[in-house]
Amino acid sequence: MHPIAIVGRGAADLAGALTDRLDGRTAVVSHADGGDGASDGATDGGVAVESPRDRTGADTEVSLASDGEWTGRGRVDGLDAFLDGLAPDHEYLVAVGDSRLRVPTVLLGADAEPEDVPGTVIAAADAPGGVDLDRLVADADAAEPWITRETLVRRVEASADADRSGAIATFTGRVRARDAPGDDRTTHLAFEKYEGVAAERMDAIAAELTERDGVFDVRMHHRTGVIEAGEDIVFVVVLAGHRREAFRTVEDGIDRLKDEVPIFKKETTEAEEFWVHRRD
Repeated sequence: MHPIAIVGRGAADLAGALTDRLDGRTAVVSHADGGDGASDGATDGGVAVESPRDRTGADTEVSLASDGEWTGRGRVDGLDAFLDGLAPDHEYLVAVGDSRLRVPTVLLGADAEPEDVPGTVIAAADAPGGVDLDRLVADADAAEPWITRETLVRRVEASADADRSGAIATFTGRVRARDAPGDDRTTHLAFEKYEGVAAERMDAIAAELTERDGVFDVRMHHRTGVIEAGEDIVFVVVLAGHRREAFRTVEDGIDRLKDEVPIFKKETTEAEEFWVHRRD
């Protein structure tokens, strides 16, 4: 799923124009406190999901239209986990009126400040009409996908040799808040990678592991940017004939990824900030 956020006055209008141009199933997430960005109803060809203040006393409301589209309202605890649920079934995510997501962001308004959003600002304008839609569609296609463990599991399940498989093993790496009870708490990690080189190396490792007897498919993904304590960082998923091959390949996969893929980690604790490779 390719994510993009639109923040500021007129965000809903720009989101509507953008989703009309995107070729694929699109989720539109609107935040109630995002200025005039919040909107009601499902978008053509996609899904609209809201998290406004409760209107009926229910935690979640879902309505289903005759054409199969649905609209939901509810409370969301943790946007990353919420997006994880959307990612496997959508090609695009357009987040409207929410500046908390670490995804490519469009800022609208004369007083909009790039420092106010955690994501990379890819466009800024006083009003929706000042944004180049063709460029925005291209930026949405080029955005780093929001990959989840479930996404990778579904991909290996669709492999040509899936009917020969009796095991799927997965590894998920998370941001550890502290190693010991008395340690300073890690608030977040920031990951940077050599564009192209890291992806090529992960693909090469996965291909080499897939050549093992009894291993049919290996998928890997490492997230970049700022990732907070408790959030997922990296996934390794293995499709194999039996559990032994699956477990061994998962372990070897994450070990090789950490040793061989050029991804650099900056750790921020309550007391300090440092690049981990320099301290090591």
